[in-house]
Amino acid sequence: MPNRSPRLLLISGSLRVESVNRKAIEVAAIAAEKAGAEIDRTDPLDILFPIYNQDDEDKTGIPDKALALRERMKKADGFLIGCPEYNGSITGALKNAIDWASRPHDGEQPLECFRHKTAALIAASGGKLGGIRGLPETRRILSGIGTHVIAFDFALSGANDVFAADGTCTDDNARAGLERIGTSLAEITAALIAGK
Repeated sequence: MPNRSPRLLLISGSLRVESVNRKAIEVAAIAAEKAGAEIDRTDPLDILFPIYNQDDEDKTGIPDKALALRERMKKADGFLIGCPEYNGSITGALKNAIDWASRPHDGEQPLECFRHKTAALIAASGGKLGGIRGLPETRRILSGIGTHVIAFDFALSGANDVFAADGTCTDDNARAGLERIGTSLAEITAALIAGK
């Protein structure tokens, strides 16, 4: 029975350094750390790869940056994912990262980056809907490749107005919702790895 802290990988589907989705998952990540999780934080450029094309993969293999992300995903027990909504759906950068990570690779089990791992989804937007329309699509994709997405997610509306310059969340309700996601993911993931 594993006796260790759960390892969570933070991934934001936005490539912007000052993305409100990145700020939102950081608030959740701090709560997850307080609940006992170890956090691996990705940089925006860590998910910037060429668009998946099997012809390119057949010629040159999986890009080095995609291989590096895959290694971090394999070491993680779960994912805390910022899910910006672009035109009512998942962002191209996040979907492309998932596509590259799902490809078969020598020495790996099928879908090793995703199967038997947990995930929590957070969306943040300056608008009134908080990016909520992209969450079901992201959930459907991850669930379909073997990831246990926790039952509830969080959409933060008006996100441009709730973060201070240092990234702290100044809205009590927003902070409580984000912290609940991070704490829950840490606790659920810890329970799952303890049962292995």
